[in-house]
Amino acid sequence: MATMGERVGLTYVFDAYCAWCHGFAPSLRAFVEARADHADLRVLSAGLYTGARALPVSAHPGLVRESVRVAELTGAHFGAGHRRTVAEGSTVMDSTDAATGLEALLAQPGADTVRTLEAMQHAWFVDGLSLSDPATYRVLAVELGLSPLAVACSYAAPVTRARARSGLRAVRRLSVESYPALLIATAGGNHRLGGPLTRVEELTTAFDKYMHRVSAALEGTCTS
Repeated sequence: MATMGERVGLTYVFDAYCAWCHGFAPSLRAFVEARADHADLRVLSAGLYTGARALPVSAHPGLVRESVRVAELTGAHFGAGHRRTVAEGSTVMDSTDAATGLEALLAQPGADTVRTLEAMQHAWFVDGLSLSDPATYRVLAVELGLSPLAVACSYAAPVTRARARSGLRAVRRLSVESYPALLIATAGGNHRLGGPLTRVEELTTAFDKYMHRVSAALEGTCTS
């Protein structure tokens, strides 16, 4: 457990194909920037579209309604490229591929976690690029100031996909049923700080309350 002067672990469960995660992105960024001195962020891919659900966009007719709803409630932008891809319908949404791409990007020296998440969400929800296409990760590498060759090689490496699959299994063990989910590690397990419509003010308040409770508990502990 941590005091106000120490760092605590946060786990962010998201999926690059999750429209609600796209809508939550500004709140996540603001929260991480506000509490960067006190928290270490780990990202796990949720695996919304794996196995039998890794299907072409046309097999998920509710995507358009969902994007409209997310835009209304969060102000998130969905670009013309995304609308064209959804209308065309043949692009397969495969969360394991997206999780592998995330691992490949974050494995590079200097990779910024939040900026990488935003870049992946922009690639799909604004530009409509497939997150199963290796070329997409070369584009993202350039945008993020990373080596396109190193990212491409990492994406193709079996060890990277193995790490992605391990992350997907970790999410299942957390028993988180909706995304995005921002979790804080506590003595009693992971506690959810917020979800898709949680504002940054609510996130920081919940985080600070936890930190103050920990500090108060430690101050009341007898020492010898």
